[in-house]
Amino acid sequence: MLVAILLSALAMSLIVGIRYLLTSGAFAWATRYRKPGLYRGLDRQIRREIAWSLASALIYGVPAGVVAWGWQAHGWTQVYADVHAFPLWYLPLSVLLYLAAHDGWFYWTHRWMHRPRPFRIAHAVHHASRPPTAWAAMSFHPWEAVTGAVVIPALVFLIPIHVGALGVVLTIMTVMGVSNHMGWEMFPRWMVHGPAGRWLITASHHQRHHEQYACNYGLYFRVWDRLCGTDRGLGHF
Repeated sequence: MLVAILLSALAMSLIVGIRYLLTSGAFAWATRYRKPGLYRGLDRQIRREIAWSLASALIYGVPAGVVAWGWQAHGWTQVYADVHAFPLWYLPLSVLLYLAAHDGWFYWTHRWMHRPRPFRIAHAVHHASRPPTAWAAMSFHPWEAVTGAVVIPALVFLIPIHVGALGVVLTIMTVMGVSNHMGWEMFPRWMVHGPAGRWLITASHHQRHHEQYACNYGLYFRVWDRLCGTDRGLGHF
């Protein structure tokens, strides 16, 4: 049993690491194509971002692998494979519930990470990327990686979700994490500055966090920032 759990954790770490390399690599290539020279002179920083991110991938894979083993071997979690186990309207609702819960967790842990001691010990690693690049999405100190690694594995015990919908959640999490750090805005101006942009976080919103630090803590939605008075609008590239 122990060997099976270890193998599952290792497999998940490899999956997370490969997913990071492919996604960040794709967005870095897009940056090179759309914004030539944006990352010029940042080779050393990028190597550091990749090293920290691969270490984070190893950490993310451990709880994910344990939970995946428990789901397959013992039916742990609320993840279901039969699409008809719940009404079809629940599929998009479950994705929204996971994103909302993850966003709330991220906001408060991220805001806590900006207190002097946690910042000095852990979060300073992420903010050492000046400016952040597409490779910085998972560039975390191990202690910060732990806070991010536990949230989705915890949610699968609490909120029922179809395995395909869970894949959608993980895809959104990965894409938004990378695109918000790549140093330019991939979404059209009409969306970023329109009604959707007042509630959804894109690179323009997160850029201001990396400029001013004590604001714009959210991941997907601007709700918590607006409620708590920490939303300072959009940054500039």
